[in-house]
Amino acid sequence: MNIGIIGLGLMGGSFGRTLTKKTSHKVYGLDINKNTLIKGEMVGAFHEVLTTENAKELDLLIISVFDDAFALCAEQFLPYLKKGAILCDFCGIKRHIVAKMQEYAKIYPNVTFIGGHPMAGREFSGIEHSTTTLFDKASMILCPVNADVYKLSEFKQFFLDLGFYEVVFTSSENHDKMIAYTSQLCHIVSNAFIKNETAKSHFGYSAGSYKDLTRVAKLNPKMWSSLMINNKDVLKDELSELIDNLNKYLQALELGDKDMLEKLLSEGNERKLAIDSRSKKSGN
Repeated sequence: MNIGIIGLGLMGGSFGRTLTKKTSHKVYGLDINKNTLIKGEMVGAFHEVLTTENAKELDLLIISVFDDAFALCAEQFLPYLKKGAILCDFCGIKRHIVAKMQEYAKIYPNVTFIGGHPMAGREFSGIEHSTTTLFDKASMILCPVNADVYKLSEFKQFFLDLGFYEVVFTSSENHDKMIAYTSQLCHIVSNAFIKNETAKSHFGYSAGSYKDLTRVAKLNPKMWSSLMINNKDVLKDELSELIDNLNKYLQALELGDKDMLEKLLSEGNERKLAIDSRSKKSGN
């Protein structure tokens, strides 16, 4: 296939490097930042620079940019895509992206639109932190717009062949609800936790728990604030529920109620064990 990638940051850059290393697909890359484009060429994230001219040869166009920049990129290249080409995004939220794709599908009915989100990442950003192993054993989430079952089956196999361990098909609404909890809320918790004054003098007193909880406090504020604001209706509900739960622990401590605290801790422990058990049975 001829594959174009717009946005050569951590995600797009890693995807391009994975393609050039593990497949025979021809990869075209583009980034608004010229230095990123140069670095992308140096690390082998693409074979040629993507242009509106060679875009006519694409079988697949991946748009891996901030969600607010998706429409600008799509509208620049959609007029040049051939019949049967697939346009997929790697944005972190899906509802407003899929809504735009539904609009585009009416204007460009010969293009297949599929919302996508690789469940992979690092606490670093940029092409310089891209790797060829980022997607190994990761999950790929797809939100179909106008793809038929045959195209979806082929697209699923495409990702599995690259090293993803599973491909999940879902709606954009369910995606955003789940991501609010499994990703965005985790970043908020980590980011808030590191703001405790004690964090400044943790050296020598911290081990795995501290490292695990604070890893994703390191983030790209511009990108994550955009993702969170565009998903605020779902995210605020998850955050409110977490705050309610935390207040129960605070109340137990204020009352000096060991039985209440033990009960709360037991409930959390049992929930974790039950979830892990179900995960093992499903093979995840």
